[in-house]
Amino acid sequence: MKSILLLQDGTVFEGESVGATGTSIGEAVFSTSMTGYQEMLTDPSFAGQLLTLTYPLVGNYGVNPEDVESGKIQVEGFVIRELCEAHSNWRSNISLRDYLTEGGIVSIAGVDTRKLTRKLRISGVMMGAVSTELTTAELKTELEKAPGYDEINFVERVSTTKRYDWAGDECSRLETCPEQVCRIALIDMGVKRNIARCLVNEGCQVTVLPFDATPQDVLNLNVDGVVFSPGPGDPKRLTQGVETMRDLIGKMPILGICLGHQMLGLALGGDTFKLKFGHRGANHPVKNLITGKVSITAQNHGYAVDPANLSNDVEVTHINLNDGTVEGLRHKSLPVFSIQYHPEASAGPLDEGYLFGDFVENVLRTIRTERE
Repeated sequence: MKSILLLQDGTVFEGESVGATGTSIGEAVFSTSMTGYQEMLTDPSFAGQLLTLTYPLVGNYGVNPEDVESGKIQVEGFVIRELCEAHSNWRSNISLRDYLTEGGIVSIAGVDTRKLTRKLRISGVMMGAVSTELTTAELKTELEKAPGYDEINFVERVSTTKRYDWAGDECSRLETCPEQVCRIALIDMGVKRNIARCLVNEGCQVTVLPFDATPQDVLNLNVDGVVFSPGPGDPKRLTQGVETMRDLIGKMPILGICLGHQMLGLALGGDTFKLKFGHRGANHPVKNLITGKVSITAQNHGYAVDPANLSNDVEVTHINLNDGTVEGLRHKSLPVFSIQYHPEASAGPLDEGYLFGDFVENVLRTIRTERE
């Protein structure tokens, strides 16, 4: 079945439908990861976006139930060069084509993704539409009527609506489940399951809270620390979450990841801005300014922290070596820090997974200090 991709600037790509029929509108973005399409498709941070993969052949290892990062496919649409129809992997139980179709995701293959990526790098990310049913003229009309990506609070759409204790597959990748040494509140701004797994692997008992949790909601749990998760959209729309974070600073250890990092920047007096085409992929070099170490990181964000007006109590700890943007912050005297990238990786790399251990050490150090 024929499918078309129309960008906001009028650029048209024709291809073949490899998912559900229909029409989807979202922000066109690209990721440079060579593997991990299943994790990306189910990452809530991609909500509202048409995800383009730069790697030319996708779907060769199918889809399996262990690597999903949320309860459903989160992308608005999917754009690839070529779909592998003969998938092969011992864990796979469904093809990528069937997974996209059953998930209701309008997808297109046969696109010159190099040309599309170059367009987005030069012009910046923009709204787009994928359709199997509309003409280019009809699709243009629908695209003109649609709200912009920045106009929607996607966190409201992807966050849990009620509190729950993490009781998922946290021990499935361990020989033995570690002894629980602390209780952590995980604020779901669009959390990936592997963040909860990583915390459990460090000995945390994890309770997940909705994005609009108040400071009192967190304090009532009598937890030892709080993590603000990644998520989609503009951090400036999350005024309540930023206020919650600001109120909790000084009351307990805090870790912000990706969107949580941007929220911490806002909570500590800084600003955020939208990147031209974002950082999405598993090959982004980040330098730790404290140790001098360079790591290769997984990233998925379209906004960054402007450090110009940050409080004197905070310092920049990491920078992106591609463009110099802020990748990490820490409070100079309190157990509060954040990173812009994904230490939980999934599907990789795993260079920065130790940061969950650093956070738990902050928590345990705080507990010991309070007991003395």
